[in-house]
Amino acid sequence: MTDAVLSPVDDRRAKRNVTILVLAQAILGAQMPMIFTIGGLAGQSLAPNPCWATLPISLIVLGSMLAATPVSGIMQKYGRRAGFFLGAGFGAMGGVVGAYGLFTASFPIFLFGSLLTGVYMSAHGFYRFAAADTASDAFRPKAISYVMAGGLASAIIGPQLVKFTADAMVIPFMGTYLAVILTNVLGSALFLFLDIPKPPAPKPGSARGRTRRELITTPIIAVSVICAMVSYALMNLVMTSTPLAVVGCGFDTSTAADIVSAHVLAMYVPSFFTGHLIARFGVKTIVATGLAILAGAGAVALQGVELENFYIALILLGVGWNFGFIGATTMLAGSHTPEERGRMQGMNDLIVFGGVTVASLASGGLMNCSGGDALAGWASVNLAMGPFLMLAGGALIWFWFSRKDELA
Repeated sequence: MTDAVLSPVDDRRAKRNVTILVLAQAILGAQMPMIFTIGGLAGQSLAPNPCWATLPISLIVLGSMLAATPVSGIMQKYGRRAGFFLGAGFGAMGGVVGAYGLFTASFPIFLFGSLLTGVYMSAHGFYRFAAADTASDAFRPKAISYVMAGGLASAIIGPQLVKFTADAMVIPFMGTYLAVILTNVLGSALFLFLDIPKPPAPKPGSARGRTRRELITTPIIAVSVICAMVSYALMNLVMTSTPLAVVGCGFDTSTAADIVSAHVLAMYVPSFFTGHLIARFGVKTIVATGLAILAGAGAVALQGVELENFYIALILLGVGWNFGFIGATTMLAGSHTPEERGRMQGMNDLIVFGGVTVASLASGGLMNCSGGDALAGWASVNLAMGPFLMLAGGALIWFWFSRKDELA
């Protein structure tokens, strides 16, 4: 049965799956703001060169990029549940290795733990696609939006756990990594209750859908991938440097955690109504709005380094990411067939997290090595947003006017 013939009655199963995925987003997803809050600070304490402070976060994103296609293939063959269990297992292993890296003060071991954590991040990224698997066309944007809204709880849980665990042990940040292990072990039990059927195995002579090249050269798919990549990469570029900028400007780690918490809240609070906005105003309008808000975030950050600048800029960054990324995901989810799902979603996340990897690698260099102080580095990070916003905006404008029949 395809999404095109699902009836509203069938959405009862979709809503049950969405509920489970929302809980997974809230509990398992809490490890991401935890790691993004302390990853750069821990890296700065271990790295032989401050320019590599954000390399642990970059390795997480690199791991996510490298795992995207294999994880998608596993889900295509064995189902979503198997892929999500795999991700949680690697999340726990990443926590174990990261804690050991801190214990031995080994930067290479700490980096390897970050790479393993990237497999969890990759599987986590498929929650939004899983929400759409059993949903009708009408419920699909809302299902994606609701699952993303589960990040609201993770935005509260994650940074608060950082406050309680970052200095709970003699070795700074080790307690946080032990909390990450526990989060993965307990949270993975939720996947036992998922009810998402495996895609049917292709029969000899059956349609296999478009090739990867045919998919990525389809205009609506190309534009959705570009907009998703830019939205996510720019959010990561700025968020990765935020704790370094906040502490570098004289504030403490607790303040950095509060700012990251406000940012992650802004990433997910709009999800309660983003799906409704897409249904009412159209996906192109919401994506364009998201790109404009991202530009506003950069403009505010460039105005100064007072606390209000950090808070407002990071809140705008979260809202802009939400509109841009959920809008692009909705575009993509409706542009391929079930038999194309594995190759398309894997390729999408490979490209998206490839861009995010570059952004996170650049973030540390721009922040610590492009000026004489934290103020100059922070300015460089935010100025770097401009060319990528022009890329995504230009692609969307081209598609808006040349392919009106393909985009609601």
